[in-house]
This record gives sequence, C-alpha cells and structure tokens, in this order.
Amino acid sequence: MSCPTCGLGNQVEFSAEMIVHLGGLKHLDKSGVMLFPKLLVCVSCGFSQFTVSQAELELLASDSPNSERVRMAAAD
Repeated sequence: MSCPTCGLGNQVEFSAEMIVHLGGLKHLDKSGVMLFPKLLVCVSCGFSQFTVSQAELELLASDSPNSERVRMAAAD
C-alpha cells in the first residue's frame, strides 16, 4: 500500500496504546478513552494513520466516558 502523502510504499504497522482526552478546561473532570489501535506509519515521511474499533468509537462519541466503560472497552 502506498502512503497517501508521499506516495512511497514504506509503511510499517505498529501496535499502539493511546489515551484520547477531550480538549479544554471544561473537560478536565472527564476521563480519557484508552485506545489500542494498529498504527500505520510511513517511515519515509512520517505520515501516520489508525482505525478505531467500534467499541472504542462509541466511547469517543459519548459525551462523558467514565472509567468503568474505559476498562470494559480495553478488555474487548
């Protein structure tokens, strides 16, 4: 597969762990959503992309994810 930015085929897949937080001071009391995506990185230009699972996407779409739901999604 070619990189959508530079067009070269130098992409490598990595396992990743990340926490996504809503921005702004008004969201400081809300926990982040833990994601465990496969990260596709172009080692030529650095462009990266990943896909979020349906369970993780639902957590991101909800207005106020709580720690219990985050733990449940991480266990899937």
